[in-house]
Amino acid sequence: MARKQGSHSGTTGPKVRAAALRLIARYGFAAVSMRQIATDVGVQVGALYNYTPDKQSLLYDLMHSHMAELLTAWDQEATAGTAFARLERFTRFHIRFHLPRADQVFVSYMELRNLSPDNFTKIEAMRRIYEDALDDILRAGEAEGQFIIADSRITTMGLIALLTGVSNWYRDDGRLSVGEIEKIYWDMVRKSVSA
Repeated sequence: MARKQGSHSGTTGPKVRAAALRLIARYGFAAVSMRQIATDVGVQVGALYNYTPDKQSLLYDLMHSHMAELLTAWDQEATAGTAFARLERFTRFHIRFHLPRADQVFVSYMELRNLSPDNFTKIEAMRRIYEDALDDILRAGEAEGQFIIADSRITTMGLIALLTGVSNWYRDDGRLSVGEIEKIYWDMVRKSVSA
């Protein structure tokens, strides 16, 4: 079957990814078919395979892109300083990075169970790099005598869950600005490590 008019590889590929992200975030990976993605994009189902070998690869690509962007952005943000200052930077960075990416956050955190074992291992390794950045800050804060925590790994996971949760309820037209939300969450994070 011929390519639909207006279907071009430079624009259709990103449209496929955007449609898949939106649909998976709304309905869940298992409930979304390649046919639904194709319909949303406005191409024949067979055309999708010009952009991805299968739905599993598409899910992996969405998660990999999100994690790669996150790690790159954090690398640019992370600087030296006391553990206290670094923890505040991490807190504010995490919120600012994730708020405009609610669909990516949902897919990256809620659809891990749908990755193949090999793909899960790759994404988990990327997640671990980011988690280790926070864990390193917490351990440094303990060593500097600034933080009192029972277990740095559990605290790391708890803080990431706390900070990521903002994406579930935040709305652009809500009563608080992003800056105000950052301030409130920084206060919670600071108190959680007894700083």
